[in-house]
Amino acid sequence: MAMLTVMPSGKQIELVEGASLLSALLSADVTLTHKCDGNAKCGTCHIFEQEGRKGLSKIAREENERLDSIPGVGSKSRLACQTKVLGTENIKIELLGFGSGM
Repeated sequence: MAMLTVMPSGKQIELVEGASLLSALLSADVTLTHKCDGNAKCGTCHIFEQEGRKGLSKIAREENERLDSIPGVGSKSRLACQTKVLGTENIKIELLGFGSGM
């Protein structure tokens, strides 16, 4: 089973294949703004993936379009609501200290 490390707290969460990072974070009582309830409409669940990219789904068109509209997006930016766990590779993400979405 894959593990998710959430920075900057260092909290570790067991991941289930096929689950979104948003659902994993919320199930573990990690606070992450998500104004559109996981529909890639707002961008408020913007995170940075630090490690484990191969263990995550690829960016789909809808997610990419939303990311293009968010200030401060980089090559490791993802929307937690659209990022699915693919397998057993451990993942490390960074939560942003501000509401980065629209």
